[in-house]
Amino acid sequence: MSTTTTLPEISIAKRRVALQSMLAALAMTLLKLAAGLVSGSLGVLSDAAHSGLDLVGSALTLFSVRVSDKPADDTHSYGHAKIENLSAFVEAGLMLISCAWIVYEAMDRIFHHEAVVHHSVWPVLVLCLSIAVDWWRSRELGAVARKFKSSALAADAFHFASDIWSTLAVLAGLGLSWIGSLTGIGWLSYADPVAAILVSLLILRLTWKLTRETSDVLLDATPPDVRDGILREVGAVDGVLAIEQVRVRRAGSATFADLTLALPRSFTFEHTNELVQATTEAVQRVVPDADVVVHTVPREGTAESIFDRVRAVAARNNVSVHDVSVQLLEGKLRVEQHVELNEAMTLAAAHNFVTAMEDEILREVPELDTVLTHIESEPATIERALEVTGPLGNQKESEADRIGRSLRAAARAFPEIVDVHEILVGRTGEHIQVSCHCTLPDALTMQRVHEVITGLEDRLKLECPEVGKVLIHPEPETDNHR
Repeated sequence: MSTTTTLPEISIAKRRVALQSMLAALAMTLLKLAAGLVSGSLGVLSDAAHSGLDLVGSALTLFSVRVSDKPADDTHSYGHAKIENLSAFVEAGLMLISCAWIVYEAMDRIFHHEAVVHHSVWPVLVLCLSIAVDWWRSRELGAVARKFKSSALAADAFHFASDIWSTLAVLAGLGLSWIGSLTGIGWLSYADPVAAILVSLLILRLTWKLTRETSDVLLDATPPDVRDGILREVGAVDGVLAIEQVRVRRAGSATFADLTLALPRSFTFEHTNELVQATTEAVQRVVPDADVVVHTVPREGTAESIFDRVRAVAARNNVSVHDVSVQLLEGKLRVEQHVELNEAMTLAAAHNFVTAMEDEILREVPELDTVLTHIESEPATIERALEVTGPLGNQKESEADRIGRSLRAAARAFPEIVDVHEILVGRTGEHIQVSCHCTLPDALTMQRVHEVITGLEDRLKLECPEVGKVLIHPEPETDNHR
């Protein structure tokens, strides 16, 4: 059974290790400073300066992890996590300053002053203790930084890890300087400032790496492998025509992805929503827990037919079309369609609307010669339907049964019809309406289904002219459980 770490638990863990790091940096800075002053070793003093900067960095880290976990607000819509990256950048700057100071002091001591070191066991013990503390703290900080993707804690862990190598260099400088004082080899007396310079160069190299990584985050640079992974995963989502834009930005442990996708314009809202969800999951396979925003733009598909393009124009005009047919007359293509418009619209307004839509269709489908539109009224009000279970108005009680018998008789003229059932006769306003279910063979094509249903409607209206509307629902034979 998996457990999920809550935000308060994350904050507590990050603050705990940050506070411990600051206390450890304070203790080691004081010990190294004391040992450096007693021994006069520039290497030890430079290491103390490095630890002092670590102390400042640890204080910044503690402050940043306290602020970074605040939720997003009106002025920080992406949250406050980027303060961790800013803290890491400041720490890198402090390390660069310490490198410059150490190199300056070392060069000054080499060329202008005699390098005098008072050897004793205390600086060695302090440096050995420092190595043990640095190793312990870098492991603790690194584990928490990796678990919660905290750049501030990672920078702090990096500081303590770099302290281990710098302290080893200082120990080597002290050792060589001590050997020089015992053997009388004069040039070994410069081992201490030389070790300090080596420490600075090591810190400078690692600082450059930290600065580059932190700057990339602050400047919203996208790692190439992340971008390539997103393009690969999202491009494999079925239905995506093109990925027009990908933007990724990081803030602390959070990653935000913003994509613009080209989708077929024939997609419904529901289908588009499903594809957006699939895209989000694809991005999160590359960047787990990423905050993903997907923008969609309609585009013409590569396999769109004339019918698709005609319906796309109707959808843009927010109207419904049906019974769309394409006819070839004397070598020219003509489209006939039925358009449903609001029943409250005037004829002049309806004519102007349809004329504009026909012109748009001709621009969209240049291979067409003409467009003929049949205008139908779409009821703007909801009328109460009355199912006939007794007398139909003032007519005889058998009128509903007579219409039902006429429908069954008309169905017998079509050999494809297996049966008609669930016949309902009702009235909407002054109009009589008939609805039924019609069972047909499974293998029948939709073209033939349409022909059979249309023929059945026509035959019923010939037999019963009082019927105003007929609705027939076709069903496959395998679905007929009657």
